Amino acid sequence: MFINIDATQIEINPWAVTPDNDLYCVDAKIGIDPTADYRQKEILDFHAAGASGSTDDVDANEAKATAAGLNYIALDGNIGCMVNGAGLAMSTMDIISLKGGEPANFLDVGGGASAGQV
Repeated sequence: MFINIDATQIEINPWAVTPDNDLYCVDAKIGIDPTADYRQKEILDFHAAGASGSTDDVDANEAKATAAGLNYIALDGNIGCMVNGAGLAMSTMDIISLKGGEPANFLDVGGGASAGQV
């Protein structure tokens, strides 16, 4: 699967096994090499429409960030995070949580983000 879909990442977490030994992927994250987007149109269209076929399932800010080449995940908190690097983002979120706050998002703009992307 990794090679067939030009993946840069496939993460399954969590997964579950039923008493009948059926294996279920409960949640997954799949990253596709953007230079191979033209080969993976079906997957990209599926993501854009959401799993149910409705764009209601896709967070608008996540869709904007993905289109701009940024990593964004919406969270339930009220303190926004825009940081340079995933490690710093995780550390920032940890500190916010340790001090009693709740992060509203994970936004890693990386070292090469332009003003237009942000």
